[in-house]
Amino acid sequence: MQNPCEPQTFHTALKEWALLCDLLASGRQSLLLRKGGIYESGGEFELEHKQFLLYPTYVHQDAAMLKPEYAAQVMPTAQEPAKIEINCWARVYWIAQVPDRVRMERLDAMHIWNHRMLDMRFNYRPNYPLYLVLLDVYRLKQRLEIPMHGDYVGCRSWVDLKAPVEAGPSIPVHSPDELRQMRDCILREFE
Repeated sequence: MQNPCEPQTFHTALKEWALLCDLLASGRQSLLLRKGGIYESGGEFELEHKQFLLYPTYVHQDAAMLKPEYAAQVMPTAQEPAKIEINCWARVYWIAQVPDRVRMERLDAMHIWNHRMLDMRFNYRPNYPLYLVLLDVYRLKQRLEIPMHGDYVGCRSWVDLKAPVEAGPSIPVHSPDELRQMRDCILREFE
């Protein structure tokens, strides 16, 4: 397997709120919540793509869905920028099905979302499980700029990049021990 700190080539990006991309790159958050796009293979949950660029979006950020200390950092905007700045990429470290709302509450210190966002995630398509994704994030030593393309716009999670994107060297945000500790903490809270 290629050393993750060396240059990488990407064909796919995951769209996520710009604020969350910045927090993932700084290590202040390592979790995503997802419904759909996850399947079970050999008894393990997997995301459609295991390694991807984190593509920041601005239009759909919603300060009303964030804890107050993060809400003020979201500036409303009517359109996405003409060029997208990417500062990190990620690998899926671990995925777990969230057992219920009560146990998700126990993880409050590990994420930026408020009660309104969690309610929305649990209530959206209630017959589908909610998954917590722990990411192994790598901050790029030099940010990437990719042009906006019409196919990238819209309500979609995954972006198939028009051309492969070469990302230079990167720095892991968390050590393997830190990632194991986060996973173990989540497992304890989900018991």
